[in-house]
Amino acid sequence: MATTHTRMGTKKIWNTDKMIETKNAIITSVRITSEDHGQLSAWIILDYGGSGQGFGGYPLYWPKDSTNHNLLSTAGHFISRVMEIAGVENWNNLPGKAIRVNGDCCTIKSIGHITKNDWFTPSEDFKNV
Repeated sequence: MATTHTRMGTKKIWNTDKMIETKNAIITSVRITSEDHGQLSAWIILDYGGSGQGFGGYPLYWPKDSTNHNLLSTAGHFISRVMEIAGVENWNNLPGKAIRVNGDCCTIKSIGHITKNDWFTPSEDFKNV
């Protein structure tokens, strides 16, 4: 059974020996990363005003060489492939990276790794989704 207590804008719930609080926070930074074994995840870093905490880390997309790979998330696939093409593990590290582009003056069809024969063509990857 849960017991609830509210005081000064913070709601506290005690349930099975754990205290759960509802409080305000400021997002101080964000990360989209594939540093955890190639699995795409996102984080938001929160400031409570004197202390902080990260929220996220859930697997959003598994790389194609993983046994858990399945194209169910076009957003996860797009983000992951852009990071792979640029050779980064963090979305924030994309600026300044060199890539190849296949397109015309109106549309970019594909982006490719600067030295490897690795191309990302969303129209092909997503045609059956």
